[in-house]
Amino acid sequence: MRALGLLIVAAVFFAASTFGSAARADDADQTKLGEFIPAASPQPAPEISVTDLDGKPIALGDFKGKFVLLNLWATWCQPCIKEMPSLVDLQKKLGSALTVVAVSEDHGGEVIVKLFVEKLGLGTLKVGLDPKSTAVRAFEARGLPSSFLIGAGGKVLGKVEGAADWSSEQLRAAIAKYLPPAKPS
Repeated sequence: MRALGLLIVAAVFFAASTFGSAARADDADQTKLGEFIPAASPQPAPEISVTDLDGKPIALGDFKGKFVLLNLWATWCQPCIKEMPSLVDLQKKLGSALTVVAVSEDHGGEVIVKLFVEKLGLGTLKVGLDPKSTAVRAFEARGLPSSFLIGAGGKVLGKVEGAADWSSEQLRAAIAKYLPPAKPS
C-alpha cells in the first residue's frame, strides 16, 4: 500500500511539473497575442477572393498598390467582437494610408454578418464574406481573430494573432513605419 501511495505522489508530482511547464510555455506564447509580429522575410500574400455584403467579389488583387490590413473574424468570436470598434477607429485615423478589409469566416453567410455590421456600426470597413474559410487556410491562420498587414507590393509584412487594441499607440506605431503618411478620410 505504501508503494502505491508513493507511486501516486510521484505521478502527481510529474503531472504538475510537466503540465505546469506547458502552462508557462503557453503563457509565454500569449505575450505575443495582440502584438504585431513583423515578417522575418515578407512573402507574397495568397490570392484570395471573397464576396462583399452585396454579393460582389473582393479580391486581394483589387488593392494592388495599397496597404491592406486583412482581418479574419467571425460574429461568434468574442475576441473578434471586442476588437472590431478599434479597427473602425484605425481606419478612420489612417484614412487612405491603409484599407482595413474585415473578412467574416461565418458559415451562416451574409444575413447574420449584415445584422452584426449594422449593430456595431462597422459600415466604414470593407467587409467580406468567406463562409468556406478559404482565407483562414490560405493565410494559415491559427485562430480568430488574425490580422495580416499586406504592403503595396502585395507582400505580407507582418501579422497579429488574437484580439488587438488597434487604438493603442504601441500597435499603431508598429505598423505605421510600413505605411505612407496618412491622409485622413
